[in-house]
Amino acid sequence: MNTLLAQITDTHIREPGRLAYRRLNTAPYLAAAVQALMRLPQKPAALFMTGDLSDFGRDSEYQHLAQLLAPLDIPYYLMPGNHDERDQMRRSFPGHAYLGSAGFIQYSVRVGELRVIALDTSEPGQSAGRLCASRLAWLRDELERDSVTPTVIAMHHPPFRTLIGHMDRIGLLEGAGDLEALLKGHACIQRIICGHLHRTIYTGFAGTVASTAPSPAHQVCLDLQEDAVSAWIMEPPGFHLHAWTGNKTLLTHVVAVGAYEGPYPFHENGKLID
Repeated sequence: MNTLLAQITDTHIREPGRLAYRRLNTAPYLAAAVQALMRLPQKPAALFMTGDLSDFGRDSEYQHLAQLLAPLDIPYYLMPGNHDERDQMRRSFPGHAYLGSAGFIQYSVRVGELRVIALDTSEPGQSAGRLCASRLAWLRDELERDSVTPTVIAMHHPPFRTLIGHMDRIGLLEGAGDLEALLKGHACIQRIICGHLHRTIYTGFAGTVASTAPSPAHQVCLDLQEDAVSAWIMEPPGFHLHAWTGNKTLLTHVVAVGAYEGPYPFHENGKLID
């Protein structure tokens, strides 16, 4: 039996009618992503939203986010990014008990055959991320409690350099090495899924694969110069669909969001169409 997890990240929702960066209405893009998710032939067991859900962490933004997510008929789980505000997220989503009542937003949930562990990398008032000793100690306890169940680690800031200079300067600036050392001892870790980069990126990390996902709205420009200008672009939006398969493998599909021609058949009456 397959377990499907959807990952949407970096939605940057503003109040209704307000534009991100004075230019972009992000809300219709999230609405389109929700519709694309609901049209998938196989329904995901849950949606994980890996940070920067709002643009300024305001209640009005989170209320707008909740309205945009209301059509979903699957559970969804929230995580903070550097644009979010932990306590306001808790107040705005009182039904999400896993967010806790204070401190870091870190939790572990079972979804089908998988366990998903959410790590909080955000630092109030800062764009860069951090994993301090207390956050890593909590993760160590979770992994020691269950070292068998196939596990996905979800976090906002990726624990690796991306070569996009301006994003690496606001990446996970503390704790990546300690995280790598901790995870190397646990064969149950199947994937580390992250946000923050507004692009799909994969790399090896701690004996597993770490990845970032695209935004359903705007993407970060792909420029690997160390001094590249900090800029975004309206490349095609999307999200990730992670699938835990019957042969105990986690694979990932990139789901493009938008209206495209098709589907068209390759074959007709059992023969390749000429």
